Amino acid sequence: MDGPKTSPEVNIFQLEGPTTPPGVNIFQLDAPTTSPGVNIFQLDGPTTSPEVNIFHLDGPTTSPEVNIFHLDGPTTSPPLHISQLEGPTAGPTNQPWPGPQPQADEILASSPPQETRAGRCQVLVTTLGHLLGLGTIWRFPYLCYRNGGGVFFIPYLLLLLLVGLPLFLMELSLGHYGAAGPITVWKCCPLLKGVGVAMLVVASLVSLYSNVILAWALFYLGSSFQNPLPWACGAPGAVDSCQNASERTAGPSTSQVFWSQEVLGVTPSSGLGSPGPVQWPLALCLLGAWVLVFFCTLKGIRTSGKVLYFTATFPYLLLLILTIRAATLEGSLGGVHFYLSSDWSRLQRAQVWSDAASQVFYSLGIGFGGLLSMASYNHLNTNVIRDTLAITLGSFCSSFFSGFAIFSVLGHMAWRKEVPVGSVLDSGPGLVFVVYPEVLSMLPGSPFWAIIFFLMFLMLGVETLLRTIDVITTSILEQLPALRGWRRKILLLAALCSCFYLLGLLLVTQGGIFWLTLLDTFSTSFGLLLVTISMCLGIAFCYGVTEFCQDIRAMICRCPPWCSHILAYFRLCWAFLTPCTLLFALIYILLDLPSLALGYGSSEEPAWATSLGICINLLTCLQLPLWATLALGQQSGTLSQRFQKASRPLRSWRTARSQGTAREVTTSPFTITMASRDFPSPAHSSSEA
Repeated sequence: MDGPKTSPEVNIFQLEGPTTPPGVNIFQLDAPTTSPGVNIFQLDGPTTSPEVNIFHLDGPTTSPEVNIFHLDGPTTSPPLHISQLEGPTAGPTNQPWPGPQPQADEILASSPPQETRAGRCQVLVTTLGHLLGLGTIWRFPYLCYRNGGGVFFIPYLLLLLLVGLPLFLMELSLGHYGAAGPITVWKCCPLLKGVGVAMLVVASLVSLYSNVILAWALFYLGSSFQNPLPWACGAPGAVDSCQNASERTAGPSTSQVFWSQEVLGVTPSSGLGSPGPVQWPLALCLLGAWVLVFFCTLKGIRTSGKVLYFTATFPYLLLLILTIRAATLEGSLGGVHFYLSSDWSRLQRAQVWSDAASQVFYSLGIGFGGLLSMASYNHLNTNVIRDTLAITLGSFCSSFFSGFAIFSVLGHMAWRKEVPVGSVLDSGPGLVFVVYPEVLSMLPGSPFWAIIFFLMFLMLGVETLLRTIDVITTSILEQLPALRGWRRKILLLAALCSCFYLLGLLLVTQGGIFWLTLLDTFSTSFGLLLVTISMCLGIAFCYGVTEFCQDIRAMICRCPPWCSHILAYFRLCWAFLTPCTLLFALIYILLDLPSLALGYGSSEEPAWATSLGICINLLTCLQLPLWATLALGQQSGTLSQRFQKASRPLRSWRTARSQGTAREVTTSPFTITMASRDFPSPAHSSSEA
């Protein structure tokens, strides 16, 4: 060093490991920097890699005499271990940090750094696997069919642009920058801790019924090892309902009969009030599904990421084959026309807007905590804006593409029955389990294709559920560090899976489909809308939209001009457009709540079903005022002072990310990151757009 450091604004990086000659030298900053997120240093000499080594500042420096490490020549072995000092130096030796010390509760709130993934490509593919799952193949087609086909795209696209894109980037950036789970990440604004707890409630409700979908897939997978398929013409017991594809009849198809009688066991008296006995074949399949999820979760994030390289690409090939076969069926064009046409009168119904909003949340994983949890494993310098645009566009295109196979078969079934496409089948969660088996039975070597399809369906469903289970386990382990031991984690996971299985037995009774429809309708209804409104307003006006945008620029490191322009659009959305759109949808849904369709098929559910659904949403909504009250109670002063203190980030905010960078073993080229918390700064202010 050229001399002792006298500026309290500067932190000095030191090396914990040796380097080979010519070693590490020091040079001075030519001029002070006053803008955070500016890349100012570059190596003059070569390193072992031709890439440019960048020093990146997350916070400004105010002294022109900052001494930073600089390489004059290559470093080869051993790797550089880079760490940060917790405070500035005031002389040749370290002196105590002159600023305020962290409080005890903030130190305890600090979570250990999340495991960092090996590469950005694996993170991107893992996130795609979270999107290309049940939301695309199972949920989107039946919601689109229930709401009149093409007209569903209007509210869906509108909400995707004004709500889906901004909230996806918000969650991805927040988890990415905070490097923590859905509850601990709210150290950035303790007043909003209830948002994280509400996400945990939503994730639990979705996990409860999502694995029942996998149980259905397991049942079909086991039934596919027969020739002919049990729902195909020529199968034992299918003679009465079997007709040639060229014949036209008003009776139910063999796939419909197999679904309602063999799989569900639905009787005319089945319903919410009379669920009937448990369907033990389905109960065994549900047990197998939870055992599969248990062992897959034990393998951890790396194994699931590697599996996704296959599961994220193979479904497209299989869907393409099914679409081509469906397009050759008689009457398929009628189904495609229904899929792409619009009945504008349906836009007056709250059901369409409610389903569109829930599908945006479900398909993108917004409000479930999964994005926060996954993004926390990522490397810091990642272009989250580019990933947001790519993943969101990919999710919509995948959903749109998957609909052609479904509606082509629906057109063929309507042609056979001589009925309109909109009334050929009962709309509901079982739509894909009628349509896909129908087209699979028409392929040459149908048992082989059925096995491949339901195996693919099962893999995508497991991968989707793994993300939701990861939210729950991560949240629990962050709040209860004593359970982080390997054996205790196994016991915790086993207890979670066992509880979900026992609760899920209600959903595999004869009337279980009615309960599943109720959960699917209300678990992502107005309660989730209220949670996302709170998250958006809290980040925009408590944490500060300007501060949040600076964090995103800091993560991107070298922010291209196009990212800056798009970030301006997101800034407008977070501060105004997204909250207003969500508030409009929330009010519209609440006003028309009694008319929401809850029954399965032609059945009508009792009036108390809506009241039960409202209670499910209240379970989510009540987390917001409950935890906000607790956060205010932990502060001192007047109510206004308590609110200001509870709205400001804790000093331990970003600690996990900083520790994760410090612990990382880096070989040249490397990046040194100085976090803004390492510089004394004025009191945090919430800057609005």
